[in-house]
Amino acid sequence: MTDATQTPRARLALLRPGSWRPLAGLGLAFAIAAALIAIAGANPLTAFGAALSGAFGSPGQVATALTKATPYLLCSTGVALCFRAGVINIGGEGQIALGGLAATAAALAWPIADPFAATAAALAAGALGGLAWAALAAVLHLTRRVHEVLITLLMNFIALLMVGETLREGLGEVGAGFPQSPLLPRAVWLTRLMPPTSLNVGVFIALAVALLAALLLWRTTFGFAIRATGASRRAAAYAGFSVPGVVFGVMCLGGATAGLAGAVQVMGVQYRLIEGYSTGFGFISVAIALLGGLDPLLLIPASVFFGFLETGMAAMQRQVGVPSALVGVIEGLVMLTVLAGTASGARQARV
Repeated sequence: MTDATQTPRARLALLRPGSWRPLAGLGLAFAIAAALIAIAGANPLTAFGAALSGAFGSPGQVATALTKATPYLLCSTGVALCFRAGVINIGGEGQIALGGLAATAAALAWPIADPFAATAAALAAGALGGLAWAALAAVLHLTRRVHEVLITLLMNFIALLMVGETLREGLGEVGAGFPQSPLLPRAVWLTRLMPPTSLNVGVFIALAVALLAALLLWRTTFGFAIRATGASRRAAAYAGFSVPGVVFGVMCLGGATAGLAGAVQVMGVQYRLIEGYSTGFGFISVAIALLGGLDPLLLIPASVFFGFLETGMAAMQRQVGVPSALVGVIEGLVMLTVLAGTASGARQARV
C-alpha cells in the first residue's frame, strides 16, 4: 500500500501504543548492553541487579528517578504534539535552556512576596521563554522555508550560548567558580514532596500537562487538526484547516512545555540557573516521545522508565565499577534502538 492510498488511521496506528517495535528495540539494547558489560569484565546479571537495586531499592531512589522523569515528561509531551502534526521539532534543548533563563530572570528581577503568585509568575515566564524561542523557529520555517529540523537544531546552540553569556556577563553570581546565577528567592522554590530528596510538585505539573495534552489531542477540534495535518497536509487543507496555523500552534505548545520543564528544573531541583543544566534533556525527550507512541498518556510510563534507567545506570557505575563511558553507551543504545524501531515502522507504512 502506498503513502497516497494508505488511510490516515493506518499511518497513525504505527505510532500508537500498540506498536511493538520500540519495545523490541529496548530488548535489543539490553542484549547488546549485556554483551558490552561482559566485555568490560563485569557480570551482566550482577550489573543489571545493581541497576535494579539502585533504581528501586529505597523510597529515596524512587523519588530521584521520578525527579529525573519530570522534565522528560514535560518536554516529550510537546515533542509528541509536534510529531503528531508532522513537525520535527528537535529544539527542546534550547527551549528548556531559555525557559530556565526566563524563569530565573523573572524571579530575580521582580521578587514577589506571596509564594503562590511568585511561583506562578516564574513558571509562566519559563513557559513564555520556551514558547517565544519555538515561535521564532516556526516563523522562520513558515516564512523563509527553512526546514524545521535545521532551524530548531541550530537554535539549540544559540540558546545555550545565550544562557552561558548571560551568566558570565549579567545574571551570574559574583565570585562563583562556575557560571551560575544567585540562589532564587525561597518564594519561588517548588515544594518538596519527600525531603531531603528533590522530588517536588513539578511532577504533578508534568502529569497535568500530559493529561491536558491528551484531552487536546483526542477531544478537541484543534487536536483533530493536528492529527489530520500529520497524516496528510493536503487533506487537512482540503478539510478547511489552516496548516500553517497548526504548525505554528504545535511549535508554540512544544516550546511552552519545554520552557516549563526548564523552569521546573531550576525552581524545584537546582534553585538557581547553572550553565549546561539542560544538556541532553531535549534529545532524550525525542526518544521518550517515540517510545510512548506519541500518545501523551503513554509518555508518562515512558518518561518514568528513562528516569529509572538513568538512576539505575548511575548505581551500576558506583556498585559494579562499570566505566562511566559504558553507562553513557548503554543509555545511547536505548535511544538508538527505539528510534530505529520507530523508523522501521515508518518505512513499512510507505511500502
